[in-house]
Amino acid sequence: MTQTLSAGSSVGTWLDDPTGGPILRDLLAQAGQSADVLRPVRKLALKRLVTLSKGKFPPELIDELVRRVAAGDVPATASTTDAAPVPAAGPVSVAAAERPEWVERVSTGRFTGKTVIVTGAGSGIGRATASRVAREGGRVVAVDISQERLDDFVAEHAAADIVPVVANITDDDAIAGIIAAAGEQIDALANVAGIMDDMTPVHEGSDAVWKRVFAINVDGTMKLMRAVVPGMLERQSGSIVYVASEAALRGSAAGAAYTASKHAVVGLTKSSAYMYGPSGIRVNAVAPGPTITNIEANFASALGAERVRAGMALLPNAVEPDALAASITFLLSDDGVNVIGQVLASDGGWSVA
Repeated sequence: MTQTLSAGSSVGTWLDDPTGGPILRDLLAQAGQSADVLRPVRKLALKRLVTLSKGKFPPELIDELVRRVAAGDVPATASTTDAAPVPAAGPVSVAAAERPEWVERVSTGRFTGKTVIVTGAGSGIGRATASRVAREGGRVVAVDISQERLDDFVAEHAAADIVPVVANITDDDAIAGIIAAAGEQIDALANVAGIMDDMTPVHEGSDAVWKRVFAINVDGTMKLMRAVVPGMLERQSGSIVYVASEAALRGSAAGAAYTASKHAVVGLTKSSAYMYGPSGIRVNAVAPGPTITNIEANFASALGAERVRAGMALLPNAVEPDALAASITFLLSDDGVNVIGQVLASDGGWSVA
């Protein structure tokens, strides 16, 4: 029996439904797409596609899908195109199971009395991390290049202790402003801010893209860490977490500039962990896999597009930024007391594929 589908039902539930699946596939086919494009977002509610598609999947389309399901308006071709295939004889394979939806569980008071700087706090993983720290009692110095995004974040957490700082981390004066806003005690730093490249291999890469990616992903994060370390050394205590990437663990996740920059982030993590570990400062990194953020991947190279897409053949489902914030805040907090110099692959298993 067909279950009741709504805008809040997951994409996977829609695709697997005997009525909703054919209707959704028909809609995609009309746009020249297959259901494969939705595989990374199977666990998300269908209505989330409105925001993620940036206008390509408007609310009216969601309403139309729900109406068609309620009316049983299944395309005439569905009986042949959507029939379940009969498995051929051969080796037994293990099918990927739909995991239960993850529910965030806030640890009240985990950051009470601590000041934590979070960059990229206006959106994506940075925002989710800053939110988690704030809801767990921390004083958050929320850094972002966008005043509008920071205003929205502060308004969303009106009762929290948040110090918004509009700053470009590549600018030395901006770094000084962040430290001044934080005050004398900085207990932790989450270096989240970063940008993607244009997926070009070395021979097609431009100096402009290379310099911009390194300026933000490497130079800016290094400068901010350099600024917070002296105070941590003085107190013999502190935690720094870099956000690296799956591109720091493999060569198939992005272009040359982004991949090299995230390898550099791992180098900074390892070197700093070795140097400062005996002084009470823990330095670690989190390497996210597919995550739903506002960072877009643009393909400026046919070769880059072909090779990167081939490497993403085993891409696991994308997750919400909250799932990455759980990994980052674990390392930022005292819960990560015995973890130093590690790169935590928070990637849904992509790194073992």
